Amino acid sequence: MRPDDLSVTVYLHKDPVDFRKSINGLAILVEPDMELNPFEKALFAFCNRQRDKIKILYGSRPT
Repeated sequence: MRPDDLSVTVYLHKDPVDFRKSINGLAILVEPDMELNPFEKALFAFCNRQRDKIKILYGSRPT
């Protein structure tokens, strides 16, 4: 995964998440938990409970 812009912001979700969640489930967590817009041009990183896996959601506005 390589964003178009080199100066992209990265946000880390501090609590572990259920990795059975899909992209939509992770996007739903961004707004209430992180108080951010999931369509903001940024990377949103999520860890599992053991903190040995990571999922990254790349937010960008549709063109």
